[in-house]
Amino acid sequence: MTVRRVVPNITSEAMRESREFYGLLGFEEVMNHGWIMTLASPTAPGAQVSIMTADQTAPVAPDLSIEVDDVDAAYALVRAGGAEIVHPLQDEEWGVRRFFVRDPNGRVVNVLGHR
Repeated sequence: MTVRRVVPNITSEAMRESREFYGLLGFEEVMNHGWIMTLASPTAPGAQVSIMTADQTAPVAPDLSIEVDDVDAAYALVRAGGAEIVHPLQDEEWGVRRFFVRDPNGRVVNVLGHR
C-alpha cells in the first residue's frame, strides 16, 4: 500500500473567509462540494488543505485525510490491528471509497482511495 497524499481537514462555518485567507498564502480552490472545499498550491499540487462544514455521510468530521492506492488493504490492516473504525468502508457518490479510523491520539482519520 502506498500513501498518495495527506490533507489536513479544518472544520469551519467560514468557508468563503477560509478560501480568501488561504488564498493569501498561495492556495487555490481545486474542489468544492458545498460542504467540503479543497485548496491546493498551484506550484505544488500535493500541498493541500480542506475546509468542511460537516461530513456529508459520516457521523463526525475527520481531522485528517490520507489517500492511499489500496483502501481495501488499508481497511484490512487497521481492522486487524484493532483500531476503532468510526465510519465503515463504503463507496461515496463523489467518486471515493473510504472509511474513518480513530488514531491513538483520538483524532479521526479519513482513509480514502479514488475510484
